[in-house]
Amino acid sequence: MVIPAHYQIILASQSPRRKQLLAQMGIPFSVQVKQVEETLPPCVPVSEAAAYLAEKKARAFEGQLQDYQLLLTADTVVIHQDTILAKPQDEAQAKAMLERLSGQVHTVVTAVSLATVQGIATQSDATKVYFRALTQQEIDYYVTHYQPMDKAGAYGIQEWIGMIGITKIEGSFFTVMGLPTHLVYQMLQEYLLQHT
Repeated sequence: MVIPAHYQIILASQSPRRKQLLAQMGIPFSVQVKQVEETLPPCVPVSEAAAYLAEKKARAFEGQLQDYQLLLTADTVVIHQDTILAKPQDEAQAKAMLERLSGQVHTVVTAVSLATVQGIATQSDATKVYFRALTQQEIDYYVTHYQPMDKAGAYGIQEWIGMIGITKIEGSFFTVMGLPTHLVYQMLQEYLLQHT
């Protein structure tokens, strides 16, 4: 897919993983971020939390986009036993999250919103992740040597803990990493087919 030269793709995320994946897709983009309170109303089902937050981030730009601008926002949630594991606040919380995920299956949902002057389209993708039982030593090593604080569920699948601890996934690796690249491609392609 070639993005016509007059279009400007804006990524509303500071996530290094999302920037990396969008760049690897060969999509030129700039980054603009607005601070959005990532709180969920009690009425939002756990399975729809990522979509709600991705769309909330997109709505922060309402009325500010130009005809040629395509805004991408995303949100990732880790769900274990119907509970969302957000980004840990400190090392103790990160270790507690990994202890909870150890030897368990959880679901990672990443939602993407594509906002234009025409409106906002949002889609979600879910991947099941299987962790083997982790030792306390492994958990301590990961939390000490990596940066789990900026990651939902306190881990990055592409990092050491994913390499040694994840035995199987059902779904997209990139969804767990923070950007379902197949969805981004599909959403951009559909928009461009309709508007160019």
